Amino acid sequence: MQIKFTIPLDPVTKKNSGRIIKVGNYHKLIPSKAYERYEQDCGYFIKGKHKRIGEPVEVTCRFYMKTQRRVDLANLLNAIDDVLVHYGVLEDDNSNIIVSHDGSRVYHDKDSPRTEVDIHIYDKKE
Repeated sequence: MQIKFTIPLDPVTKKNSGRIIKVGNYHKLIPSKAYERYEQDCGYFIKGKHKRIGEPVEVTCRFYMKTQRRVDLANLLNAIDDVLVHYGVLEDDNSNIIVSHDGSRVYHDKDSPRTEVDIHIYDKKE
């Protein structure tokens, strides 16, 4: 089984510009408004289009950024993993489900920023 799709949005990391809010007597770190908007907009391209996967998979992402600014690949992967879980594509983003991000890269495309996602069942023979 293999799932391929494209999210035609400028990729956003989850960790940059987080916000601290007070909940009762405690403080809580929440994602930036930019990430929350990105996560919500991703739903249009993902929500309800794929069966939830609960077995080991390899997730390969090609991130095409609008600008050439430096960006942390690990933070981009964290963000897209959370989006995939949020919209029910993956059951969880722990290492028992996502066993690999091999082949994931960051590129520049000022005219067509996007994230190309390939998910396939992990083949233990590889």
